[in-house]
Amino acid sequence: MSDTLQDIRRKIDALDARLVKLISARAKIAQQVGKIKNGTPVYRPEREAQVLRRVSELNKGPIPSAGLRRIYSEIMSACRALEDMLAVAYLGPQGTFSQEAALRHFGGSIQTHSCTTIDEVFRQVETGSMGYGVVPVENSTEGAVGRTLDLLLTTPAKVCGEIMLPVLQCLMSKAKNRTGIKKVYSHTQSLAQCQHWLARHLPAAERIAVVSNAEAARLAARDAKAAAIASKTAADIYKLNLLARNIQDESRNTTRFLVLSREDVAPSGRDKTSLILSTRNVPGAIHDLLSPLAKNGVGMTRLESRPARSAGAGQWEYVFYIDIEGHARDERVAQALAEIERKASFVKNLGSYPAASVTTPR
Repeated sequence: MSDTLQDIRRKIDALDARLVKLISARAKIAQQVGKIKNGTPVYRPEREAQVLRRVSELNKGPIPSAGLRRIYSEIMSACRALEDMLAVAYLGPQGTFSQEAALRHFGGSIQTHSCTTIDEVFRQVETGSMGYGVVPVENSTEGAVGRTLDLLLTTPAKVCGEIMLPVLQCLMSKAKNRTGIKKVYSHTQSLAQCQHWLARHLPAAERIAVVSNAEAARLAARDAKAAAIASKTAADIYKLNLLARNIQDESRNTTRFLVLSREDVAPSGRDKTSLILSTRNVPGAIHDLLSPLAKNGVGMTRLESRPARSAGAGQWEYVFYIDIEGHARDERVAQALAEIERKASFVKNLGSYPAASVTTPR
């Protein structure tokens, strides 16, 4: 005979009681770990990455591994907060994708600080006012975020993590429908990510670039003939109607964020290392510079060039931003880096950190 609804609910209640006890037991053990650490950083990116990978390996369903990782991220965040509340700066205001990335990565049990510019996020970390910062570095549709790259060249801060966040753009307004919408506010990159959708559905509306998507939502909340492109979170915060969801032209539109800190990160077992390099402006120089990677079997996942901005740089000299697979302490990576340093005119190791998985959209 099959269970009744009441029987099933009793089973769920019993399981919930067990889960609460187990989570509390885990938190108490985490507190013991904190005492043993004796003043070392509460947040260990490599350890948390290992835990999340193990959770995925153990998962047999029906909850998708990405969903289970999010549950465990919140458990670890709550456990961390028993020792110390992490302070995290992000590009604001409240309701931006940067804030969403910070909360996805660190969990909800953190102290967040909204910054008006990417420069301010860097300063908060560099001065120690905030322990960590989250900044956008590239988008799969629109490419690199130039200001972040420029600041990485000079900052003493380290990269301790990355976040891959699917960007689901929504159209929102005080209006109940798209009829009568005369202008659309959003960040420059978001407008570009939705240009084909806008051309089809709001061809006559003026497109106005502002400093952030959240600012766009704030402005749209003041004008019934205006709309904003932003996240669903921004619509909730500014009490706007969602007129259309997922309007980005590229369905897999993803923004990569970097996590900044002042600490180096130990190997996690599946890592990346980010570097900035420069070499002489002669034929074949970049091929020669990067040849140690192939020689030592080290994969490269990203190569971005940008004009050098130092006073002594020539008009057509460039710096190269590269991401490679592995940690700087790995034998093959260490050997490749040693050879690159002998060839390059400039090398800056931004940090080694756990490689991210793509976050599941909400």
